[in-house]
Amino acid sequence: MPRDNITFKCSVCGEENYIGTRNKRKHTEKMEILKYCPRCNKKTLHKEKK
Repeated sequence: MPRDNITFKCSVCGEENYIGTRNKRKHTEKMEILKYCPRCNKKTLHKEKK
C-alpha cells in the first residue's frame, strides 16, 4: 500500500502533536500544515518529522 503514516512536529517548540497519512508516490515532498499546538497555545506551522 503506498500510503504511509507520518508524524507532524511543531516548528516552534518541537512537540509531536499530530499523526496523518500521505501517499508517497503522488506527494514526494515533505508536508507542512498549520495546526493548533497545545504547548504554544496557538496555531503554528507543523512539519513532517524525519
